[in-house]
Amino acid sequence: MNIARCVSIEAALNWSSAHARHTDRYFFPKLDLWRDFFPGDLGERLARAAVGEALSAEFGAGELIESYAGAQVRNLPAASFRGRRPDGQALAANIGRFYPRNLLNGATEFFSEDRRPFRVLSKSDDLLTADFNHPFAEFKSAVDLQLISELSMKEERGGRSNDLAIDLTNHGPGMQAARPELNTDFFGGNPFARLDSEPDARFYETPRLVQHLDATAIGRVRELYRRFLSPRMKVLDLMSSWTSHLPEDVDGLEVTGLGMNREELERNPRLTERVIHDLNTDPKLPLRDAQFDAVICTVSVEYLIHPFDIFREVARVLKPAAPFVVTFSDRWFPPKVIALWSELHPFERMALVTEYFRHSGEYVNLATESIRGLPRPADDKYADRLGLSDPVFAVWAHRRG
Repeated sequence: MNIARCVSIEAALNWSSAHARHTDRYFFPKLDLWRDFFPGDLGERLARAAVGEALSAEFGAGELIESYAGAQVRNLPAASFRGRRPDGQALAANIGRFYPRNLLNGATEFFSEDRRPFRVLSKSDDLLTADFNHPFAEFKSAVDLQLISELSMKEERGGRSNDLAIDLTNHGPGMQAARPELNTDFFGGNPFARLDSEPDARFYETPRLVQHLDATAIGRVRELYRRFLSPRMKVLDLMSSWTSHLPEDVDGLEVTGLGMNREELERNPRLTERVIHDLNTDPKLPLRDAQFDAVICTVSVEYLIHPFDIFREVARVLKPAAPFVVTFSDRWFPPKVIALWSELHPFERMALVTEYFRHSGEYVNLATESIRGLPRPADDKYADRLGLSDPVFAVWAHRRG
């Protein structure tokens, strides 16, 4: 039965793996509600909810999507995998990694445009073992909903034909969760190669006073950073530029900006100290031990060619139990991004950054979060081509106490 309301909803899918907590937030603007759109009794409860009210429900593994099935793990000829990297070179099928099914040429019943992910469990010269189960199939979860606003029925409706469980679990959730028994091979081959191998100082010598996120995404980054910040904290903005995306209402922050371009840093009004330093030339931070209450890194982690050294260095300059928060989206400078980054699914990029934290051995309480589905601002320069705001992906952890 159609519920005679058109609303906006924020839905959060929460779960834990052996290595991290995960939250995927998805926004449903102008949703014309149907009771069977929601799993369990959430639809009935939401029909009675007031604006601002929060609801939650827990689900066992296999309740939101199909259960994990052993028959979905298959042995295939190794030669059936024929992937190509963006530069045209052959793509290796690395253990633990996810790849779209259309890279398996002629080996399965999947159609040529099928980009649903499969995971490589093992491989040899002749054989590849692939897991075609949904990446989220083995996880218990909690779904939290909040009714953001009730919209006039005279407004254009954005009706949906599928259901909440599909919208929340499709397109990546689960891919960022490590499997303890499977060491994902992110670093085989030459993952930190870049199209432009010239010194970064040459590339960044010209200031780029542009935003790498739309205004809505920037607002979500600020809200996320607000969770970790308090007045008068000492904060390191790692790989900083002319803006730091810090919340305006947290007073008295002492912010050190470490970046590549002096003019960009001079134009950043949130900085109280400016440090020019090329991390890809020298990963050693020119900063004191246990100096900062928090470190942030915004839309820049994809350029690091020595991430293990740098994540250890960040731990060194953090106070015990202090957070390091990394955020990124799906835009970057192609000449300077590492080769691995452009090969990965967006949710796998969170897994990669989580691996940076884990590899250093200096952090605890790992967590990831995605924020997707918000409308792009009408005045954004890409509004005529892109309907949704830039997605925000975040990974954080705390230095060991």
